[in-house]
Amino acid sequence: MPSTRSIALAGITAAVSAASLTLPAQAGTPAPHERASGCTYPSEVLDLTGWKLTLPTGEDEDPTEITQPDLATFSAAPWFRADADCDAVRFRAAVNGVTTGGSSYPRAELREMTDDGEDEAAWSTADGTHTLVVREAFMVRPEERPYLVGAQVHGGDDDVTVFRLEGSSLYITNGDDRHHHLVTDDYELGTEFEAKFVAKDGEINAYYNGRLQTTIPHDGATNYFKAGAYTQANCDNSEPCSDDNYGEVRISRIKVTHS
Repeated sequence: MPSTRSIALAGITAAVSAASLTLPAQAGTPAPHERASGCTYPSEVLDLTGWKLTLPTGEDEDPTEITQPDLATFSAAPWFRADADCDAVRFRAAVNGVTTGGSSYPRAELREMTDDGEDEAAWSTADGTHTLVVREAFMVRPEERPYLVGAQVHGGDDDVTVFRLEGSSLYITNGDDRHHHLVTDDYELGTEFEAKFVAKDGEINAYYNGRLQTTIPHDGATNYFKAGAYTQANCDNSEPCSDDNYGEVRISRIKVTHS
């Protein structure tokens, strides 16, 4: 008899497969003003040109990835979808979702790319200034282990610093120190805020709603930005083991600049 996890994963994969079948053949996406109402694709809300998407679906340790130009006309409810009023995109990762080979946790997350989505970004904190600005809100936390990451600077094989929610406490991490800096211990789900990272001169400055929170020393030349819902829970530590137990993040704005 198949395990609960296997059944759940199959359901998730089928959902994305069904969503993929609805994608139109043309690559162009109508502008928002050309639609009577609502949005079909997240790309109508956010500029996704310089990103690729990883979903909590697919085969074991081989999650679904969507790159440009396919990402321009892609949606996979409930894991990656535009809000009906076209003002934000929802990212969702269930605890029973597929994970990457380097993590035990599922994600519905954007990864920074270059050359209009052709190549993976990799920049140095010692050369130039690299900035990520994300307007986001944590919407749903997983059960039992209510931990969720919404934006991060990643370097090489591991994250450098992230905005991480644990219950009602919002932290900015520093490597393996997940409680490096407490932003607030009274975060309410659905509260939108601006997360900002500025990397330059061998350091990363992290801002919350325009206020500098912490500065993290970091030397490295393989860095890139990520944003979305990176659920810090799985079926080993969070019940129920189903697609109804998930983390979700709402993003209304995302912008990357390099100078």
